[in-house]
Amino acid sequence: MSSPTRLTSPTPLTPGTPLTPRTPLPSRRRLVALGRAELTLLVRNRTALFGALLVPLLTVGAVRSSLQDVDLGTAGTTIAEVAVTGAIGMALLIGVYSNLVAAFAARREALVLKRLRTGEPTDPEILTGIALPAAALALAQSAVLTAGGIAALDLPAPARPDLLLAGVVLGTVLLTAVAAATSAVTRTPESAQLTALPLVLVSSLGSGLFVPLSMLPDGLASACELLPVTGVMTLVRAGWSGGVAGGDLLGSAAVTVAWIALSVFAVQRWFRWEPRR
Repeated sequence: MSSPTRLTSPTPLTPGTPLTPRTPLPSRRRLVALGRAELTLLVRNRTALFGALLVPLLTVGAVRSSLQDVDLGTAGTTIAEVAVTGAIGMALLIGVYSNLVAAFAARREALVLKRLRTGEPTDPEILTGIALPAAALALAQSAVLTAGGIAALDLPAPARPDLLLAGVVLGTVLLTAVAAATSAVTRTPESAQLTALPLVLVSSLGSGLFVPLSMLPDGLASACELLPVTGVMTLVRAGWSGGVAGGDLLGSAAVTVAWIALSVFAVQRWFRWEPRR
C-alpha cells in the first residue's frame, strides 16, 4: 500500500532574506498602458467622441455656407481652404482641448490621478498618457480633412506639408498643456464645457479659424496675433498655401512656444492631483 502524498509548505522567509523586486515597466510601455486605458474611457463616452468626430466635419459645411458671398481673393485664400483649415483648428480645440479639460477633471475627481502618482509613472507620463488618445484622434482627423479637401473640394495638395504637420503637432502640445492648466479651475467634469468655452470662442473668432486676420483692422489683427491658437493656425494655413514669409513663420512659432512654456509653468504651479475637499 502506497504512502499518502505529503504536502510541503513553502520555505518560510527568514529575517534578512531579500525580496525579489518587481521589475518596473519601461516608460514607453507605461505610456501605452495609460493611453490604452484612456482610449477605452473615450470610446465609452459617446458624447465626447461624437463631438470630437462630428464638429470638425460640420464646420466645413457651415463655413462654406457662411462665406459663400465673401470675396477672399484679397486675403490670398479660398472658401474651401478656409473651411478645411478651420475644421482642423476645431479638431484641435474640441478633440484635444475641450475633451482633455473634462478628462483631467474626471480622473482627478475619481482619484485616478492620485492612485497613479503612487505607482511607477512620473507626472509627465501620467498627463501624456491621458492625452495620447485625444492627440492621436486629432492627428488622424487632420489627415482625413486634408485628404477630403483635396478629393472632395478640389483643393490643391498642401504646398508645405511639413508646416501643416508642424502646426498640428504644436497645436496638440499647446492645447494639451492649456487643458491641464484649465482643469485646475474646473471643479467637475460637467463644468468643463463652461471653463473651456472662453478659449474656444476667442480662438474661433480671433485666431483666423474662419476669418483670415488680414481681413481684420490692423490694430485688431495685431492683438489677435498674440492669441494662443493664432500661431498654430498661421502654420496650418502656411502649410496649404506656402506663401507666408519666413519672418511671419518664425514669429508664429515663437508665440506658440511661448504659450506652451507659460502653460507648462501654470500646470507645474497650479495643477490639482486630488479633488477639492
